[in-house]
Amino acid sequence: MIAKGLDFPDITLVGVLNADTMLNLPDFRASEKTYQLLTQVSGRAGRSTKSGEVVIQTYNPEHYAIQYAVANNYHGFYKEEMTYRRLGKYPPYFYMVYLNFSHYDLRKVLLESKHIHQILLQHLTPGSYVLGPAPSPIARINNQHRFQIMIKFKSEPELLKALNYLDDYYHEQFMKDKFTLHIDINPYMMM
Repeated sequence: MIAKGLDFPDITLVGVLNADTMLNLPDFRASEKTYQLLTQVSGRAGRSTKSGEVVIQTYNPEHYAIQYAVANNYHGFYKEEMTYRRLGKYPPYFYMVYLNFSHYDLRKVLLESKHIHQILLQHLTPGSYVLGPAPSPIARINNQHRFQIMIKFKSEPELLKALNYLDDYYHEQFMKDKFTLHIDINPYMMM
């Protein structure tokens, strides 16, 4: 609650418990979100004439996001984060499309995930990376099995055609079979 920009002038001590929890999420923005939260919370202590102190509890004190947040070194964090994103082919160096699909029958999800993968490989150029299919980080919701595919690319002229084909095909499948396909371009969350 304190991290969300409220101004409490008499707060002089801020404690962050399990500061590295977000670092374990399967999201390429995990370090960025951790750094952002730590620096935002740190700015809440000692806002008036009183000095402030921040205590950070972490199991991973050597992680660069935590180290740069403690040092209040935005430029160092940015430089290291962009190095990792360039190496991993993540935004802003590559674009991403996240496909998540689900069904009550695990066998059906596995078969359709292979079908989606084949369609993408047939339609997309070799410069694109099709990762998956793989189980989603949250493998089941409401008794539906969930799988995902991620596409990374710099430029993909055939992407729109492939996604429209999948959307049309699986729209009909949903009506028949309750198979669900979600397509997220430049995803913010990949859970």
